[in-house]
Amino acid sequence: MESPLRPPADQGFRLIETMLWTPEGGFQRGDVHRKRLAFAARRLGIAPVGAEAALAAFTADGPQRVRLTVNAEGMPEITHAPYSPLPEGTVWRLAVAETRLDADDPWLGVKTTQRQLYDRDRAAMPADVDELIYLNGAGHVCEGTITNVFADLGQGLVTPPISDGLLPGVLRSSLICAGKVRIQHLTLDDLLNAGEIYVGNSLRGLITSVLQGA
Repeated sequence: MESPLRPPADQGFRLIETMLWTPEGGFQRGDVHRKRLAFAARRLGIAPVGAEAALAAFTADGPQRVRLTVNAEGMPEITHAPYSPLPEGTVWRLAVAETRLDADDPWLGVKTTQRQLYDRDRAAMPADVDELIYLNGAGHVCEGTITNVFADLGQGLVTPPISDGLLPGVLRSSLICAGKVRIQHLTLDDLLNAGEIYVGNSLRGLITSVLQGA
């Protein structure tokens, strides 16, 4: 079946991968990032040219937040900035977004610049909120603006299935493959009653979190 996705006419459209690079270890979870980029490119009919070479040639002094983008013609670009880890003991405060996501929206499954909702909502977050959590039309937990969601309901960490409408995050995929996280539908009540809540991405790892009002 042909993919319903095609690059939009927007000249600024890009595929995106954001990675942590260190002089000692190179790109953290680099193979998983490459696989996700290749998957998104195939779905959109994009043939990346030179992305692997650009990543292989990257070097810098000290840990870096590296952003690889690929445009509709397949041309890559790398930008980077010094990476500063979150302070030890950081706890993010979560709130529930007003907008409900459509679990059938195919754009939710690929990381691109087609994320205006997330960018707009994140920019409008109040000072006492660090991340917003989206639900879908069925009331299932989806994801955050820049993170996946994880919860301990008493039998280890679980995270929502892709079918609920969310990005297959690199950290999420790595933890599932390592047997450290199981896939399970989550509701708002589940989060309110969870022993522990985390949000996370490949750059920051798992971040201990609390749901406002819980």
